Amino acid sequence: MRYQGGCHCGKVRFSVEVDLSSPITCNCSYCAKRGSILAFTPAENFALASGAHDLSEYRFNSRTIEHLFCSGCGMESFARGTKPDGTGMVAVNVRCLDGVDLDALRPHQVDGRSR
Repeated sequence: MRYQGGCHCGKVRFSVEVDLSSPITCNCSYCAKRGSILAFTPAENFALASGAHDLSEYRFNSRTIEHLFCSGCGMESFARGTKPDGTGMVAVNVRCLDGVDLDALRPHQVDGRSR
């Protein structure tokens, strides 16, 4: 399904085609503090509509995921990375999608702490 989304202040806006039937939460040191619900989609299903110049980047651990934050409000509404086969993917913070009923989701817990 196609969704619109963005950061808290509205500077960063995007559209994305993503399946919300199996989102995840993660218990790694970063995700546990951030508390987002993530859904993954191929990079070609994601289009940044505005705010490219307002994004700041953070990388940690293996430095393979490009965590992108709005420099205005600090919200990370998505991150970019690659799958093990090298194809591009986007991890979307489902909490930043417009009109999604979060109570209807059943996120699967991923044990990122043990990786």
